[in-house]
Amino acid sequence: MVRSNNIDIVLVAYDKSGKVYDFGALEIQAVYISGNVRDPFEHYMKNPRERGNMDWSNQPNYPRPDYLSSSRKRLVPQLLFKGGILNSWKKKTAVTLNKSFFETLPKLEQVSPQKADIAWIIYDLKKNGNKDFQRKEFALVKVDEVFTKFEPALLTITTPRPGKLENFIKILQEKLDERLVTPPINKTIERPF
Repeated sequence: MVRSNNIDIVLVAYDKSGKVYDFGALEIQAVYISGNVRDPFEHYMKNPRERGNMDWSNQPNYPRPDYLSSSRKRLVPQLLFKGGILNSWKKKTAVTLNKSFFETLPKLEQVSPQKADIAWIIYDLKKNGNKDFQRKEFALVKVDEVFTKFEPALLTITTPRPGKLENFIKILQEKLDERLVTPPINKTIERPF
């Protein structure tokens, strides 16, 4: 493996004399979060021994994955630019991502590994089962592989799937009704002083 400035990991095939004869790319997709991590961390740091098992999941701004932003702001641009270059060179790309993130993507048309331009390597956290640890331990485990062609996958991911116009208008009306106030009735005061 060789790290590249623009590609997460470049997988290199070379001969006995060290001459590169092929390569592929591995892109690692993390997920953006929405919410606040700083406040609970600062709370924890004030007394780590007492607050090691704190649960802040019911607090406002509890962090949650933001899959929509992750696909629009990170995955799609990387597929367009890095993937587009690699595809034009007829080089393979592997994309690793979390199972929950992959499940938010539209259904991708699958092909055999031999015909694929992209291998989607899907991971998830699973309980480790190691009883030697006092805490619950988790391991990152590969749970699936999906093979696709480049252009159909990119088109599927980037094509919007709009709902019904009537449903959108209904939501707009509800939002407007929440903010709409009856205008004040102006009255004239005959003798103010």
